[in-house]
Amino acid sequence: MIGEAGEQLGIVSSAEALEIAEERGLDLVKISPQAVPPVCKLMNYGKYRFEQSKREKEARKNQHVVEIKEIRMSPGIDVGDFNTKLKNAQKFLADGNRVKVSVRFRGREMAHTEIGRDLLNKFAEQCAEAATLDKAAKMEGRNMSIFLSPKAGK
Repeated sequence: MIGEAGEQLGIVSSAEALEIAEERGLDLVKISPQAVPPVCKLMNYGKYRFEQSKREKEARKNQHVVEIKEIRMSPGIDVGDFNTKLKNAQKFLADGNRVKVSVRFRGREMAHTEIGRDLLNKFAEQCAEAATLDKAAKMEGRNMSIFLSPKAGK
């Protein structure tokens, strides 16, 4: 049995342990029920639960959920639009989000998928200082996409 301050109270029968707990107005909690003899501790269980929930709430408040932001382009994108999309991607990466960059092929564009691959490689190259390439260019139906994730140092 362990006291409320963490001190050892020795091996005590369960009836005696319950009696001691009631005298002190505390709860008797089994910490290790499989041990021989089982280990119990005197504590205010309600207060313990409250503090535990407070710690969990604080941990949830401080965590950041990583989202996947998508940027869509077409193979015939012009320089100005490309730079705008690039700026947006860098902003998303700076916020700590992953970015999926995809190129959609329509009609005859499907015959020239290498243009889209070159476009995606150029995009990844431009983002190299802020991001790492997770998945290389991969064709999925009419879309070709890459995944970028922010560098660990950011």
